[in-house]
Amino acid sequence: MTQQQLSDPVGQDTASQPVQAPGGRADQVSGLVQRHGGLAVLVVVALAASVFSQGFATSGNWQSILVGNAYTSLLALGMTFVIITGGIDLSVGSVFALGGVLAGWGVNHGGIVVAVLLPLLVCGLWGLVQGLLIARAGLAPFVVTLAGLLGARGLLQAISGEGTKTYLVPHGSAFLAIGDGTWRPIIAAVVLFALGGLVLQRSRFGQSLFAIGGSENAALLMGIPVLRSKTLVYVLSGTLAGGAGMLNASRLQSGVTNIGVGYELTAIAAVVIGGTLLVGGAGSMAGTAAGVLLVAIIQNLIGVHLSQYGSSASDAVNGGVLALVVLLQTYLSRVRRL
Repeated sequence: MTQQQLSDPVGQDTASQPVQAPGGRADQVSGLVQRHGGLAVLVVVALAASVFSQGFATSGNWQSILVGNAYTSLLALGMTFVIITGGIDLSVGSVFALGGVLAGWGVNHGGIVVAVLLPLLVCGLWGLVQGLLIARAGLAPFVVTLAGLLGARGLLQAISGEGTKTYLVPHGSAFLAIGDGTWRPIIAAVVLFALGGLVLQRSRFGQSLFAIGGSENAALLMGIPVLRSKTLVYVLSGTLAGGAGMLNASRLQSGVTNIGVGYELTAIAAVVIGGTLLVGGAGSMAGTAAGVLLVAIIQNLIGVHLSQYGSSASDAVNGGVLALVVLLQTYLSRVRRL
């Protein structure tokens, strides 16, 4: 290169400017949509409902939405950890119901301590077994957790005499104070989601989950304890589902046996709508919280305006929204790869 070329101001200006990779802006936009699209849709739907749906914006309706979904939202909290690793947990609905039945049985046979600890221990152990089968034995998460769904439902049926016996919480029991009230469920959900966000974003364990979901082989080469981390997310999911069932039993004053059917699908829908990729490697607790609220608002609006169609309308709308979100995620992932 000649001296004139070296001193050329045009060449210096060109060299000093950062080079943008082709498609860089598209990648940024698709990333923003994937991470915050659920929150944006939540705001739009909530504003539209406040304007066009009479009674939606009242404090009583919002209280009903928040309290009614506080404990079941914990299923989505645990599901977020699982899906970020590229897994799935279809058992959470049945484990949720099992936790409630165990709490009802425990409060009648050992008091408040048994009622609280028994669901957490049994449901955590249930998640441990599933995690070991998936991580150590290499079985497919779909198959293992589907078997877990059926097994947990069978166990609660055995405890409740094929559903003929409902364990009622004795009147005046201190256990009733754990999940009752208006603000206790909301505060419990907010605190647990905040803790989940800290674990996911600020801990080595949380960061390892993103690496595992992105590429399990690369995570192994980085020295990340892949098998242990994959096992722990199922333990966490099972414990949260059992704990949610226990809190719900306190609120309902009984261990209801026919609850939780289809809750796993609602949890998955909320997590995916919130921006967590089904293939793993991306997601956030804030996004999941937005997804939970969006699904809850949609169900609330259906209950008000389409109540004559029953639960079929809610299932159809949830399925349609989930399908659209998955299609959008697939498109955004393709854009980012290009």
